[in-house]
Amino acid sequence: MVVLATKLYVEGEARERALNSLRSLVDNAVGDLDVDYEVGVRHDDFPSVTVEGEDAVVARNVLREEWGEVVPDLEPGETYVGTLESWDEEGFTLDAGEPVRIPADELGLGPGSPAQIRERFGLVQHLPLRFVRGGEDEPARLADEERDRLYEWSRGNGRLNVNSATRAEVRATLNRAGHARDYVTVERLGLLEQSVICTEDTDPPGLIASVGEYLPAELRAVVP
Repeated sequence: MVVLATKLYVEGEARERALNSLRSLVDNAVGDLDVDYEVGVRHDDFPSVTVEGEDAVVARNVLREEWGEVVPDLEPGETYVGTLESWDEEGFTLDAGEPVRIPADELGLGPGSPAQIRERFGLVQHLPLRFVRGGEDEPARLADEERDRLYEWSRGNGRLNVNSATRAEVRATLNRAGHARDYVTVERLGLLEQSVICTEDTDPPGLIASVGEYLPAELRAVVP
């Protein structure tokens, strides 16, 4: 079994749509392999995929590579994926199957409080983030590759980051609201966390104002 490092936290019909979306994504990833699989959701909202068959080892590795994995024991110095659960003046708290505290000094994303950093980089709640587990005398920190990814967001075209919606739902909302020509693509960050990559002439905060009423979600702009 592989526990995917992304969360399914919506309820009702939205939950069923998200679960169907996840089943499709898992099928796209491992459907051509000689395996049988079953998708479930743990009590803490992390999805689990039980895989059996001749290619089970390969399939599990594919899923780990694509989503990251929640494991029972976090080893010091190793890189894992956790979801952004909360933030305060002292740092971020990620959920990696257990709470992981990243002090403000270990974010490595420039000046400002954790709340200001979250705003600047458009970090929506539940966003999967890679981190390095600390040791006995060392705190956890954001992984170098995660810092590089977030800085890259601030250098390219603007972005609109969204949670609580699948990629298909975000694309449909943008198109329905008349913004089909205002974005390049919708990048999947997690099952329910997406990043709308804007065209060069699109103003991300303006896009929030236009589509916010259609998406019952948290929206954060990244402005280069």
